[in-house]
Amino acid sequence: MTHHDRPIAPEHRRGRGAGSRDAGRYEKTRRVDETDGWDMPEDAPGLHTTVSDEHPRSLINYVSSPDLSFDRTINPYRGCEHGCIYCFARPTHAWLGMSAGLDFETWLVARPKAADLLAQELRAKRYQVAPIAIGTNTDPYQPVERDRRIMRACLAVLHAFRHPVAIATKGTLIERDIDILSDMAAQNLVQVGITITTLDADLNRRMEPRVPSPARRLATIRRLSDAGIPVRVMMSPVIPGLTDPEIEPILTAARDAGAVAATWAMLRLPLEVAPLWEAWMDEHYPHRKARVMRKLYDMHGGKVYDAQFFKRFRGQGAYAQLIAQRVTKARKRLGLHANLPALECGAFHPQPQIGDQLDLF
Repeated sequence: MTHHDRPIAPEHRRGRGAGSRDAGRYEKTRRVDETDGWDMPEDAPGLHTTVSDEHPRSLINYVSSPDLSFDRTINPYRGCEHGCIYCFARPTHAWLGMSAGLDFETWLVARPKAADLLAQELRAKRYQVAPIAIGTNTDPYQPVERDRRIMRACLAVLHAFRHPVAIATKGTLIERDIDILSDMAAQNLVQVGITITTLDADLNRRMEPRVPSPARRLATIRRLSDAGIPVRVMMSPVIPGLTDPEIEPILTAARDAGAVAATWAMLRLPLEVAPLWEAWMDEHYPHRKARVMRKLYDMHGGKVYDAQFFKRFRGQGAYAQLIAQRVTKARKRLGLHANLPALECGAFHPQPQIGDQLDLF
């Protein structure tokens, strides 16, 4: 029998996406909040964000998924304070012995030496250049980056080495780095994806509690585009029965803000994400839950999620085909590309370390 922690009262988790800190799949014990026995009213403390440091031996993570457009990623942080309830990366916190729920968004891990490690790996003689993807697991421009500046340090290394990079984010903090990004864009070394899942400010606040508003993210698309940085809008995820009516309005608003391409993915609920999502639906949209879950089961062969390559991002069946057709037609009508042009790899030039012997020619 699987045991779950009791949900934490909404007033004690304001600004958070998940409602509990259920133990991860590898844990044999669980944590449960209990009364201390005193018959006295007492306010429970709010959930603050805790950040610890990690010093991994390598930074570049190589992937071999045939349905991805990249083969390597880096992550300045583990966990994400944005708190998006649907985040498919939540189960990765189980590897740390933590909850995919509230721990994922309140117990973060930073990698302060990431830039130095990145430079070291890029200097290796065996390294073969190809675009690095950042933001595929957790957001590099989540709130903690404002003070830690780890993403900016990594970006400075990529800039100096003339290494191509594709960035995905919901964070408007990326505007801080326009000085670096615009110069990289002039050399075709960078492209940016801005995720917009809804234009409804109330739904955004409930579903993505610490993410900037949709209007603010549209303004970021405009600022990046005006600086010459190619931007694609990412509708990820499209949620059946909840955000699917917004496909055309989102694409139109993004195009008007300066986006030149658009991609999409269906809602994914792997491992611990599925019960977190269902609990969130029960709390916020109980009258829509049955319809949303029915469509998800229909798209995944009777399961809540199918992790098979080429099926996990889009699903299958009539509804999935309908969404794909709507996106294709809207992109064509709006002049949006399916993908941004390939990045430049031939300009890569590792910078020498102090003490390196320089070439004479």
